[in-house]
Amino acid sequence: MKMSNISYPIARDNDGKSIWKFILSEFKPKGKILTPFNIISVPIILLGIVLIVIRFWKGIGSVTNLTQEVPWGLWIGFDVVTGVAFAGGAYVLTFIVYILNNQKYHSIVRITILNGFLAYVFYAGALLLDLGRPWNVINPIIGNNFGTSSVLFLVAWHFLLYMLAQLIEFSPAIAEWLGAKRARKILSGMTIAAVIFGITLSTLHQSGLGALYLMAKDKIHPLWYSEFIPILFLVSSIFAGLSMVIFEGSISHKVFFNQISEKNHHAQNGIIQGLSKICAGAMFAYFFLQFLIFIHQKRWDLLNTPMGYWYLVEMIGFVLVPMLLFVYSYRRKNILLIKVAAILTMTGVILNRLNVTVIGFQWEEAIRYIPSWMEVVITLTVIFTEIWIFRWVIRRMPVLRESPKWVEQEK
Repeated sequence: MKMSNISYPIARDNDGKSIWKFILSEFKPKGKILTPFNIISVPIILLGIVLIVIRFWKGIGSVTNLTQEVPWGLWIGFDVVTGVAFAGGAYVLTFIVYILNNQKYHSIVRITILNGFLAYVFYAGALLLDLGRPWNVINPIIGNNFGTSSVLFLVAWHFLLYMLAQLIEFSPAIAEWLGAKRARKILSGMTIAAVIFGITLSTLHQSGLGALYLMAKDKIHPLWYSEFIPILFLVSSIFAGLSMVIFEGSISHKVFFNQISEKNHHAQNGIIQGLSKICAGAMFAYFFLQFLIFIHQKRWDLLNTPMGYWYLVEMIGFVLVPMLLFVYSYRRKNILLIKVAAILTMTGVILNRLNVTVIGFQWEEAIRYIPSWMEVVITLTVIFTEIWIFRWVIRRMPVLRESPKWVEQEK
């Protein structure tokens, strides 16, 4: 399979006007319009926009089932806490490629960084939806009311700075798209510093999200609460992020096959096998930590309860089983089983995050929080809009395809 010929126009001139004409021209549709994804996503996005307007017009209670007792629901538990875990592949892969200098995964670094950056931007936007008074979003950043010693203050700054670091990491691709040679050279020189800074920030806020729930000891079910939630969130973000890379990469290689060089097509299976090995190792560490915590807390009596059965489903069905599948499929070089294991792992991460933030939160209350259909629609709107922008970028910028020839000539 040969990659299609793609030109990279220089989108600027002396008067600076052509760059705007170029960008405007890039908003023209590329590819088929009536696709199954478009037909499904467009009505949901339009409905979601209407619901978002109602949310900001009439207040958060007009579209959600949140209460004073349960102020954090689906938008925090899924959009933010779960979504950030799935974006963990960016810091793991940049560490492998730029710090460990393993060039095997270099071809998927840009698309992984793009996925991570968009995830953080949209899930940070989901935070605005969840705030009863959105204009108070500045408070966690300036440390107002609760001070700079709050975990939320650290998480807010980690989010803000990490999005900036990821933008710098991805910016060479934007410069290549615009034909900005000088800017591309400068931005490429900033990549290593941005990677180191980003990895540090990412490890901190992955664990920081778990640390937010240390203050809810009496509200979270004992099977999911421990003082080691921050460590568990950090370790699980490794295999959550890489499973998302396997899943998203498999889809991208089918949807955008004409943008990928023959060399990278052949390397895809080897990349997936390598990622499966890392996932298996991280999942073993996670499962072992969970086992030690369970033994130390002596929660045997809780296993023979409905919540105990649910805990076993999560740990055995969506941690132990996919971990063994990763090991087996890596040894047998079975790509299909690796993808199945990745899907099971992603499902397990979703269950774990929701068990901590929603399902296992105030589990003994007579009236439980159940997301409204409007919360679900708005969540789907956030995800579908992110996918639309992701697709728009992939089709226009050198993310999966090779960089323009002038980049190689400058090296």
